[in-house]
Amino acid sequence: AVEIPDGADDEIGRLGRELKSLAEAFRTKVDEMEMLSEITEKINAGLILDDVLNHVFDSFRRLIPYDRISVALLDDGNRVARAVWARSILPDVKIEAGYSARLEKSSLNKIIRSGKPRIVNDLEAYLRDHPRSESSRRLVAEGIRSSLTCPLIAQGKPIGFIFFSSREPGAYREAHVDLFQQIAGQLAMIIEKGRMYQELVRLSELRTKFLGIAAHDLRSPIGVIKGYLSLLLGNVLGPVSESQREVVENMDRACESMLTLINDLLDVSAIEAGKFEIQAEAVDVGAFLTECHSFNEILAQAKSIELKLAPMKPLPQVSMDARRVKQVVDNLVSNAIKFSQPQSRIVLGADRRDNRVEIFVRDRGQGIPESEIPKLFTEFGRVSVRPTAGEPSTGLGLAIVKRIVEAHGGHIRVESQQGEGSTFYFDLPIAQGG
Repeated sequence: AVEIPDGADDEIGRLGRELKSLAEAFRTKVDEMEMLSEITEKINAGLILDDVLNHVFDSFRRLIPYDRISVALLDDGNRVARAVWARSILPDVKIEAGYSARLEKSSLNKIIRSGKPRIVNDLEAYLRDHPRSESSRRLVAEGIRSSLTCPLIAQGKPIGFIFFSSREPGAYREAHVDLFQQIAGQLAMIIEKGRMYQELVRLSELRTKFLGIAAHDLRSPIGVIKGYLSLLLGNVLGPVSESQREVVENMDRACESMLTLINDLLDVSAIEAGKFEIQAEAVDVGAFLTECHSFNEILAQAKSIELKLAPMKPLPQVSMDARRVKQVVDNLVSNAIKFSQPQSRIVLGADRRDNRVEIFVRDRGQGIPESEIPKLFTEFGRVSVRPTAGEPSTGLGLAIVKRIVEAHGGHIRVESQQGEGSTFYFDLPIAQGG
């Protein structure tokens, strides 16, 4: 390091003092930038808007003095600023989330147009000069005496304001406007991300609610139609000709497909709404798979496919909701039947894997391209492989299967090779004392 002479009262001394002052200012600036980068990096990891803003409140005192922070976002075609969040150490908050103010003829409008922060170091004097400012009146009533208002601009578009407020008059007298602009610029992107995420969550919840209502309301009339079709097929309402029977059977199959889709939608709706419950109990795996085999064997025989139950060594009991896990096995077996050729074989079985039991369904069907395997367990995810007899598919079955297995604390995976077939595995925890 070079020692800069600054003691003498001459040109060299004065130059030395100015260089030292400049170096100190530069170090302060670097420290501020490093601190800002560190804080915003942590804040940017959040998604929920309230979490992001609470982190701002807890972290930014190292850069800005404040006793209160609030955020307002533009609404109604950018004609209104609506408070979406506020936090204060003061006991009586007068401007909370939901408070709104029109921008027309407001000082906020000037801030948006200029893109620069506004500093008021004597809020009481400002209120005397602007007696019609309702927000200033409320802030003074809270005990606030100085304020810093920063416009939030994301991707070149104004989205709102962040307000830093202090009980101390003149708190922002030594303010560095360029620092506040940088802070506001970074916060704007983070806040916009949080706002968009919350909107996405709201729309997702709305979609889930709509699906649940629609599916529930559709199930009853389709069930009634299917009931009448059963009466026709059973000749209860009189004889049905062969040509009529073929039409009625097609209608019955269509109703069955629709009911499967509706039940899948109801399951998805329940899962996403957090209302999907697992009633786990200790279950004997051998007896359980024997029952699943008997139920699905008829479906396999209808397509001239052999469904074989693999020989099993004695297995411990597993903790599971038998009704839900049967839904998993039935789905995996029915998929294997759909994508297998007649005269082929499907094997259902189970093995012990450490402290878990792994159930598998193996076919010798068409196999799945490796690049398409990630799509399998997504909602409406479809692969290029098609059912060998044109059987319908909702595209929801494997997504539901994955959720059911994970709700049991298990995992599902697949091994597949094109032209050789596929094996689906899922594991379940061994019951206590099993």
